[in-house]
Amino acid sequence: MEEGNLLEKLAGFGLTRQEAAIYLCLYQNGEMTGYEASKLTGISRSNVYNGLSGLTEKGAVYRREDTASKYIAVDVEEFCANKIRRMEEDKIYLTGNLLRPQENCDGYFTVTGPNNIHDKAANMLKETKQRVYLSAAIEVIEGFRQQLTVLLLDGKKVVLLTDEDPKLDGAIFYRKEREENQLRLIVDSAYVLTGDAGKCASDTCLYTGQKNFVSVFKEALRNEIKLIELTRSRQ
Repeated sequence: MEEGNLLEKLAGFGLTRQEAAIYLCLYQNGEMTGYEASKLTGISRSNVYNGLSGLTEKGAVYRREDTASKYIAVDVEEFCANKIRRMEEDKIYLTGNLLRPQENCDGYFTVTGPNNIHDKAANMLKETKQRVYLSAAIEVIEGFRQQLTVLLLDGKKVVLLTDEDPKLDGAIFYRKEREENQLRLIVDSAYVLTGDAGKCASDTCLYTGQKNFVSVFKEALRNEIKLIELTRSRQ
């Protein structure tokens, strides 16, 4: 994986880009002093020591005391696991102590960016109580295989409209012409997510629980399925 991606992933675990660069340097080269890290990274000594201080506080490096203080990167699996565990603990606290009015999904909401769109769809699937209809290219379907498998194991109805057989036992599959970067998702006949699902930062999807829109959307999917069945019967 190229260095830019590594730095981006490390930043996702709470490191600044500069801290991530120092951590990566230590991880790939072994323990060293701040001076040595500065020479290898090209970051000024003062900024390296500030970064090492931050990394120490965040549990990403350990400092060894001897003639000259040396630092060693904590194993990445250990560091990430610790961060995830603490975030799970914080999540439990926040969900138990933050109250909000009942969510109103009668409006129309825009979800922007591929990661946010994927997360929204994944959460909708996770919260499915009875049935889900998902129409998208096979690559998009594959991105939700884990969530769809869980739904099927729980006995939920899963209907997939896509260009290739996803080979999900128990799912109802309708083969359709490929639609690049399109996502149409309806959960429990109550919530809809529809729009672009590519890899562009400008991708947007509409999310709503507005009853009239959901009803029209559901009817459109039903008609598409009928057309697929009719075409299949004539072949």
